[in-house]
Amino acid sequence: MATLILTAVGSAVGGPIGGAIGALIGQAADHALFGAKRREGPRLVELAVQTSSYGAQIPRLYGTIRVAGTVIWATDLIESRSSSHSGKGQPGVSTYSYAASFAVLLSARAIRRVGRIWAEGKLLRGAAGDFKTATGFRLHLGGEDQAVDPLIASAEGPSPAYRGAAYAVFEMLQLADFGNRIPSLTFEVVADEGPVLVSTIARALAGEVSGTATLAVGGFAASGGSVRAVLEMLGQAGGAWFAPSGAGLVMRDAAGATVAVADEGFSAEARGVRRTRAVAAIETVPRTVTVGYYDAARDYQAGLQRARRPGAGVRDLSIEVPAVLEAGAAKTVAETMLARAEAGRVRRTVAAGFAAMAIAPGSCVTVPGEGGVWRVADVSIEGMVTSLGLVPLVAASLPASATSGRVSGAVDALVGATILRAFEVAGLDDVPLSAPRMTVVAAGMGAAWRQAALLYSVDDGVSWVAAGATAAPGVIGTIAVVALAAPSTLIDLRGAFEVVLAHPDMALGDADAAGLDRGVNLALLGDELVQFGRAEPLGGARWRLSMLLRGRRGTEAAAGAQAIGDRFVALEEETARTFDLPVAVLGRDVRVLASGVADTAPVETRCVMLGASVVPPAPAHLAYRPEADGSATVSWVRRSRAGWRWIDGVDAPLAEEREAYRVTVSGAGAGGARTIEVTAPSVTVSAVERIGPVVVTVRQRGVFGESPPATVTIAP
Repeated sequence: MATLILTAVGSAVGGPIGGAIGALIGQAADHALFGAKRREGPRLVELAVQTSSYGAQIPRLYGTIRVAGTVIWATDLIESRSSSHSGKGQPGVSTYSYAASFAVLLSARAIRRVGRIWAEGKLLRGAAGDFKTATGFRLHLGGEDQAVDPLIASAEGPSPAYRGAAYAVFEMLQLADFGNRIPSLTFEVVADEGPVLVSTIARALAGEVSGTATLAVGGFAASGGSVRAVLEMLGQAGGAWFAPSGAGLVMRDAAGATVAVADEGFSAEARGVRRTRAVAAIETVPRTVTVGYYDAARDYQAGLQRARRPGAGVRDLSIEVPAVLEAGAAKTVAETMLARAEAGRVRRTVAAGFAAMAIAPGSCVTVPGEGGVWRVADVSIEGMVTSLGLVPLVAASLPASATSGRVSGAVDALVGATILRAFEVAGLDDVPLSAPRMTVVAAGMGAAWRQAALLYSVDDGVSWVAAGATAAPGVIGTIAVVALAAPSTLIDLRGAFEVVLAHPDMALGDADAAGLDRGVNLALLGDELVQFGRAEPLGGARWRLSMLLRGRRGTEAAAGAQAIGDRFVALEEETARTFDLPVAVLGRDVRVLASGVADTAPVETRCVMLGASVVPPAPAHLAYRPEADGSATVSWVRRSRAGWRWIDGVDAPLAEEREAYRVTVSGAGAGGARTIEVTAPSVTVSAVERIGPVVVTVRQRGVFGESPPATVTIAP
């Protein structure tokens, strides 16, 4: 049953701040955002960990930024089971898979879209909008007319629509890749297109704020204990400050307009008012300023940039800016903050005339006899004299160059459509099979393909068997150049195949003699099983295969019968999924369906079950010996589906209920053809039958059928 984790979430940054903010004008602006009043500002780490706590902070998002969000609803794990059987007398195998549906609240204001999604640090959804794991997905953008999500409503009944807040809903996310639990997710959220001025953010958070500040950020997450804390942090990072303007505030920086303090025809000295200058010790200035920020070049992970000054002092200043910046822009912020701190050592107090009473704290002024532009820190009026406390302004630092460091973002590889191959070959070990076996190998057109769900039908689609999922992605391609036929008893050092794999991320490797003896580098080319000792990349996805062992495991009849475009499938235990089927399928086609994450419709193939997995291999070394009476004795060596390696050099194990052969003798003397049933590996052709050429064909009889034929021609 579903569980409503949060029936309400913490308030977002916002609400009226009333009057001026901050110590600049001495009025409080600590309106609480989440519960009790706090002066805490936003922190970088708060966006890195996904939560599901009641009352958790939900930031207001601006620009483009990566956030974890808060899980607000989830179902229990949904279990699915599929069964497969390994043949008659063998126990069935049950495979369990798990999925979950849940919702994640992203932003306390409306957004435009969601880009990439990470799960446990790996991409769940790529930049192209493709999911790497099977899931349903819906995004609610946070409009004021937002409807209740139908899945949540069906599970919970009356439910909130979270109007004005953006959230995402995952439906039946498959959890096999995440340890069968809901993974920790982070989202690339686009709230506003393009960079955003910090003054625009300040104005959105508090309507009383106006003005323009020139620093632009790629994205920003407004959260924390109070609007004041957020605005102060924005001002500190952007070199801006707040000044009263009517009933509200104006956000200013060094690029704003200046006011010239009028001389009014008299000097401060003539009125007995002195100009004073105070310089603080260099030790009051930080030696270093460190800025923490979100770096888009590092998939929005936290970055650090630092500015240093020479000279005395031990104090360091660090500021965390939950904003998306380029490395150079963050370095520029650090250097500008350090330059402002150095300039702030100097403080001027000047006296002006009556007209200066209109100059408010926070204004930028120029003063006769004083160079540069000054910020008014405070104003005092005594009699008819207005005293201005001034702090020098510094021009913005030149853009700094900086690097984001080593960038190792999550690989955004496309999944691509499923490629499916189903075929019947002899068992890949020396244990004879007790039922016909179909082998399935699958991959994808993209490197991120991982699995596809399988179904198969042995009655031409009348009924289907759920067969779990494919094995690990295989190496699949097509034949581009066909090697000429060669005997299976020697290493083919002259012939070579060229194959084109499904995508360039697939790769093949070499094998030495010991590896070939163990059976490595076995591949199906057309209908022939081939081992290759050398795999040479030719560029792109094309490979040349040489040092060939042909006709492996009884497929010598298919050697040289391939055509350009025929299948290439590398056979490895971890990539092959096998199914033991009823004996009744022999002589039929088995239909196989696969459905992967990127498949718009199931992918289908067919496997022709002719018994290659269970019938004996064709007899070997057919030869004849003429006898004195004109007859000929034909003999052969028995082969076995239980002794492919033939290590001891003697007769291979029988692996059948009894030894039996069907021999056909064809020729003019035989009256066309005659069939002989024998139980030993030899037969006699009479002198009469040897009037002309005689063709002798031998098939070994097995439990499930006869072997392919082996043939010898006896000269007259």
